[in-house]
Parts: sequence; structure tokens; C-alpha cells
Amino acid sequence: MSFDEIIDRFGTHSVKWDMMESIYGVPAKDGIAMWVADMDFRPPKCVSDALVKMNDMGVYGYYGDDAAYRDAIRWWMKERHNWTVERDEIFTTHGLVNGTAMCVDAFTKPEDGIVLMTPVYHAFAKVIKAAGREVVECQLALNDGRYEMDFDAWETQMKGHETMLILCSPHNPGGRVWTRDELQGVADFCKRHNLILVSDEIHHDLVFAGNTHIPMANVDSSIADRLVMMTATTKTFNIAGSHSGNVIIADPALRAKFGARMAALGLSANSFGLFMAEAAYSPEGAAWVDDLVVYLDGNRKILDTAIADIPGLASMELEATYLSWVDFSGTGMGREEFTRRVEKDARIAVNHGPTFGTGGENYLRFNIATPRARVQEACERLAEAFSDLQ
Repeated sequence: MSFDEIIDRFGTHSVKWDMMESIYGVPAKDGIAMWVADMDFRPPKCVSDALVKMNDMGVYGYYGDDAAYRDAIRWWMKERHNWTVERDEIFTTHGLVNGTAMCVDAFTKPEDGIVLMTPVYHAFAKVIKAAGREVVECQLALNDGRYEMDFDAWETQMKGHETMLILCSPHNPGGRVWTRDELQGVADFCKRHNLILVSDEIHHDLVFAGNTHIPMANVDSSIADRLVMMTATTKTFNIAGSHSGNVIIADPALRAKFGARMAALGLSANSFGLFMAEAAYSPEGAAWVDDLVVYLDGNRKILDTAIADIPGLASMELEATYLSWVDFSGTGMGREEFTRRVEKDARIAVNHGPTFGTGGENYLRFNIATPRARVQEACERLAEAFSDLQ
């Protein structure tokens, strides 16, 4: 397939395109949607073929015998991430926001503190607050335009009621691929404070050359009794609408507790998501992802160059993900002003930095997983919107 193909998603119930005018005021007629984290690309043919085969059969009943589906997950994790997963360790949730909510429900109680390294994916805080737990923000340190963990500062912020830490690895929105030493630091921090560690690794396949993602499960075997891993096909293959995610738990006691909550809530997998995931986790899917990452890297370079040419703007160097985190603080403008220029003048819908927590106040997040012509058009519009600074 060609990632350059422009696919008209208007009128398809796409939240990214059909809702940008009502939410952001960016006109549908000529706006560019660069907010919601889904891609404007079709998935690999193997995924589409699986749905065609399912449709041709024509009976959409309950899914049974998921051994092949589980083995596809196991193959992918071993082949792509050198991580060994057993069949009985895998739970299927309705995406990883649901997976996060299930972890909060299963392993914490109301009013517990849950640690987030902010700024970070906004759905974490929403789920935590909705469940009646407290978000404990540990702000990432910004050193030379790069996020780093600041464990010494975080030690002083613990209040004693924290029971869980949710890690975003690779990091969204900063695009960091955490090093082994950093991940070991997280493991040690969780042991010191007796925290369940939930590692959301949904972006682990979208890593640029020169960087290597390390699954938290491969970092320190001594934390297996407190570790919950979360992965999914949905970001990797642009099938978020399948609402399918993997919660992978090696420890039998944690697994029993999580399984009990799944059973109590009557949760079971969506068959469409299982068929799509099994097809995606294949050699054909792997080849598609390799091509995708190269294409995204090209888009990344185009946006970074354009941002660097606008005085006062700076994009954080992406090591992974397709979500560019752009700092507007150097313009001297207030948040309302630079956001207005992007949304009203450039007509680009983007995610607002404050929704990601402390540290995001002067940022906007741009989704670059769209055909290159759109990225180039967005860059031209940004240059025009901030032309008075040049």
C-alpha cells in the first residue's frame, strides 16, 4: 500500500475528523486533524483479508478456541521484543484505557494514590479520577529539551497512600524510549514504595532507528510479583476501533486477582478484534510495520525542520510514537494566543498540553501519522500563522 494515499474519513464516524469542528472549532471544509492518536492509513492487507474472510462466512457468533490468537501474541512479543509470554498470562480487554481502568479497579481501592509521571497520556488521569482515586503527579525533568526521570524529587512527593504507578513506555507525549537504567530506576522506586507497576507499552512497535524499546518484564525479574504489562495491536496497525488490548500478567496471584474482576464484570473479548489481532501479528504485519516506521520517520523530520524554522517553537526529538510534542514557550505568547494561531489561523486541530498534566502547559501535541502531503501543508500553515516572528 501507499502511505501517501489521501483517504477521506469525513462522514465515517471518525472522531478525529468528524468531531474536530465541534470540539476545536477547526472547520471541516479545510481543517487538518492532527489530534486523536489514530493514523490516516489503512492497516496491512492481512488484517483486511481477515475481516473479509469473516464477512464471507457471514455468521457473527461467539468466538471460541483462542489458542491461535494467543500464540500470535506470543510470537510477536518474542520475535519483535525478545520477550517470552505464556498463553495463560494474557487477558484481552476492550483496549488499553479499559485495561488501565481494570488495573485500577482490581489492584487499588478508593482514595488510594496512583503515581503518574507527567506530562503523560491524558486518559490515565481521567480513569483514575473517575474511579475515586487520587492522581499523584511526579513531573518529568526537562533537560536540554528531553524528558528524564527525577527520582530524587519524586521521593519527597510520596505521601504514603500510593499503591500503584502507571508507566508510559515509550512515552506519550514526549516520545522518549526509556533506557534500561531508567526502567530499573522505576522498578526500584516501585519496590521502595510497595507499588503495583502497570507498564503501558502500546507504542512499543513504533520506535525509530537508533533506539531500542525494552519491555519492563525483561528489566528486573524481582518485580514480577508487582508487574502488569499492557500491549495492543491497535496503535501499531491503526485498528483502534477494534477495542482490543492485551493485559499480560506473569505472577499467579496478580493474575488471579485480575481474572476475578474480569469475571465479576462479565467482560469478554470482541471477536472482530481477535481476528484482526491474530492476522496483524504475522510476518506480513511485521513487514508493514517496518515500512510504516520509515514513513513516519520521514514525516517526523519534515515537521521538526519546519518547527525549527519558526522562532520560539521547539519540537521534542521523537524516539518513538507518531505524536510530536511542540513547545511554544519561546514565543513569549500565552497559551490562548499560540493555540488560537494553530487552530484558527493554521486550521489545525491538535491536543492541548495541559490535558497531559503538570509540565504540559506550553505545549501542543501534533499527530504526524497522516499522508506526507498533509504534514507538509500543516507546516506551511504554521509558518504563515507565526510569520510575524520571522
